[in-house]
Amino acid sequence: MLIALQKRKENIAEYILYIWQIEDLLRALQFSPEAIYSTLVAKIEGADEQQKENIFNWYMQIVELLRKEGKESQGHIEHSLHLIADLHNLHLQLMKLPVGEHYRATYSTLAAELPRLRTIIDKDDISDTELCFRALYAALLYRIKGGGEKAIADTLAVISPAIGELAAIYGKVERGEINLFED
Repeated sequence: MLIALQKRKENIAEYILYIWQIEDLLRALQFSPEAIYSTLVAKIEGADEQQKENIFNWYMQIVELLRKEGKESQGHIEHSLHLIADLHNLHLQLMKLPVGEHYRATYSTLAAELPRLRTIIDKDDISDTELCFRALYAALLYRIKGGGEKAIADTLAVISPAIGELAAIYGKVERGEINLFED
């Protein structure tokens, strides 16, 4: 929870990928409250009992969302998908507005690779932004499992600059540091 809160403030893309990791970790722990507490909460250094209880409750809220949304075995909670939709809407604005000039240049490299990524990920019904997140998450999982280093590096090299810039602009818009509609 503490890491998630920090990531949410600093980088929306990292936050989304972190939430997806948490979902998979909770599935691996079979949503067992005992396993969640002993694996993810009990060993947190510097946290008092109240903080540990808050952290445990946060994990259990994610468990409840996964169950409520019917995503016990796969899929991602609507919260993260809504954030991706917000990022995609920002992407669409940046593709048209003067403030998006640098982003468009960064994105142009990625745009050429999207058909290939869509074939690999095998999802025709999702936005390009969600496609990028799915590819980033797949690369993260492959890195954890080991192997495929060149494919992982290639994927990250193509996607990370555009998603990184999109996330940075999202944060600036959210904090009121830039206005999309100013020249």
